[in-house]
Parts: sequence; structure tokens; C-alpha cells
Amino acid sequence: MISIFKVFNPLNVLWLAILMFILRIGFIAEAPGKIEFVFIEPFARLLVPVAYEYAFSPMLNIFLAGVLVLGQALLLNYLVNHYNLLGKPSFLPSLMYVTLTSLFAPFMVLSSPLICNFLVIWMLFKLFSFYKSDDAKSTAYDLGMIVAIGSIIYFPYIYLFLAIWIALVIFKPFNWREWVSGILGYLTIFFFFAVFYYLNNKLVSFYHIWAPLGTKFPNSIKITNYYNYLVLVPVVLILVLYFVKLQQNYYKSYVQVRKSFQLLFIIFLIGGLSFYVKSEFNLNHFLLCVVPLSVFFSYYFITAGKRWVYESLYLLLLISIIYSQFNTF
Repeated sequence: MISIFKVFNPLNVLWLAILMFILRIGFIAEAPGKIEFVFIEPFARLLVPVAYEYAFSPMLNIFLAGVLVLGQALLLNYLVNHYNLLGKPSFLPSLMYVTLTSLFAPFMVLSSPLICNFLVIWMLFKLFSFYKSDDAKSTAYDLGMIVAIGSIIYFPYIYLFLAIWIALVIFKPFNWREWVSGILGYLTIFFFFAVFYYLNNKLVSFYHIWAPLGTKFPNSIKITNYYNYLVLVPVVLILVLYFVKLQQNYYKSYVQVRKSFQLLFIIFLIGGLSFYVKSEFNLNHFLLCVVPLSVFFSYYFITAGKRWVYESLYLLLLISIIYSQFNTF
């Protein structure tokens, strides 16, 4: 399977679609009678003054989620190949993205984090462009607006604003105007949002939007069934092997590639650690980590030497995903 996607062949799009169906067939067979879809935060509910949460049937919900995943996979694949992060063009990023978005049932339905992954990929296009940009003020302004839109859709996305400043540190010499431009971009969206609140006589409660940022980071997370997370064993194993490969080849890569992987790791951490902002713990939050994780996995599989090792590892990952869907433990 890995060898097929190591080659940049447009026919791989068909194989992606088939694989995505196979990886979701267990969830489709056991799909619940109702699936809630919330694509905007409660503080922005006035923007959508209709009941939409159960507008889609379960099958249509899963189908539309699959279409979004496939589109995001192809966009991510284009991003990685455009910036030559893997050294040669391939379809591995799209394969990894389709695979990792099948890890858990909440990943396979429509959700606001899934929609926000379009914004994550869009941000990466702009963040990576810092390296060859003489003046990044307009790009930083655009990025601030993207983060603002993302935080209206899914509030924990607000922490990805840090990725703008960190990218400026990694890719460019300090220029305070570029740092301020990101803030202005964010404030532009929320200025119009404040006007909307004012017109609806709700300006007094406008500041409550940011109240969740004062939430304390939890000391522990309550997990009801640890067996449901056994699927993460091959994920962690591949991630460890990725770090080993990256350490071996780090200084053999171009400077832009090294800096890009540093930024991806930061985004991975921000995406993972920002879960606590939501009062209710939801697994679908960690979809925000899937974009950088897909690139990490692609790097390992394209640099791995022994075919039987990496093919076996990927097969183990596929088996664990399918098995976890059919086995409720």
C-alpha cells in the first residue's frame, strides 16, 4: 500500500476514495440513529438563526464528512509537494490524512474541528510563504483574520494565533509591524462581530466570548474505557520512528524544510493542548492535530528503508482501526 502512494500518480485519488470507504465501513454499519452537527460556537449562533443541528441524516452526515476529508487530503498533499517537504512528490500525505481521520468514530462525522482543518491547511500555505517573503505584513494580517474566523467556528482554534508569531520568529527577522498586523487582522473580524452584537442589543455580553480562556488546565482527564484507545499504539510507534528518522536526516534537509517541520511540531502541540478550553471533552478536537501528524507520518514512510517494516507498520495501523470499529470491548 505504501509503495503505491510513494509514487505521484493521479489514479491514487481513486484508491484514496476506496480506502476511505473501507476504513469507515465499520462505523457506517453501526451508525447511530441521530448525529448532531454543530459548526459554529454558541456565541455566534445568531449568525445562523435556524435549527440545523440534525438537518442531515446519519448516512448523509458521514458521506459529507468523507467528501470534506478527501478534499482536505488532496489540499494537504498539494501543500506538502508544493513546498517539497518530503524531498519528492508523492501521495503519502493524502494517504496518511485519510487514515488518521478514521482513528475514532467522532473523527468520521461532520464537526467544527473538521471544518477548521481547511483553515489549518490554508494557514500553512501562508505561514510557509514567510520564508521567501520580504514583507509579511499583509500575510500576517490575513492569518489573523483566518484565526478569527476559525475561533468563531470552533473557539479553541484561537490558540493557533500563536502559530503566526512563532512562524515569524522561525522564518523571519523581528519586525514589530508584522507582529501587530496579525493582531489587527484578528480584531478586524471581531470588530464587525461586535457591530453585529450591538445591532442585536447584545453588546453587554460581548466580552463573555473570551471567558473560556480563563479555564484552568485540567490535572487529569477521565477516560471511561482505555481499550478504546489501543488504536493509538501503532500511531505512537510510527510517531517515535518519525522522530528517529528526522533526527538522522535533519541537517541533510534544506533550511526551509527544517524550519517548516519545526513549525508543524508547534502547531501539533498547540492543537493538542488547546482541548481544555471546551468545557466538555470531545475526541473530535484532536482532528486539529491530524494535519501536522499526517506530514510526520509521510516523512517516516518516504524515508524508511526496509519495505517489509514500513508496510507491516501501516498494515498494523489499518487493522487496528478496522478492529476497533467492529469491537466495542
